[in-house]
Amino acid sequence: MIIRLSARGTVTIPKHLRRGLSDNTLLEAVRRDDGVIELRPQAVIDADQAWFWTERWQQMEREADEDYAAGRFKTFDDVESFIADLEAAVDAEDSKATGD
Repeated sequence: MIIRLSARGTVTIPKHLRRGLSDNTLLEAVRRDDGVIELRPQAVIDADQAWFWTERWQQMEREADEDYAAGRFKTFDDVESFIADLEAAVDAEDSKATGD
């Protein structure tokens, strides 16, 4: 299928290619090294949730997934034992930091 690029730089995407996209869908335009221009639909991320999609946070998510898959996690029967474990970990870090 051939479509025309107007003098203003606009193109009309045929209806069958727009199927599944809503009006006002944002598209990322990328020109690849081989000259191909790709249009990639992009989801709008609520500003309150943008932190989750930062590269740093996504890297931490991948690390957490790897830790879980490798069995590097603890489970607790109740909140009290969870808090006790957290406090013990903080005390251990404090002792390392002060050389005790």
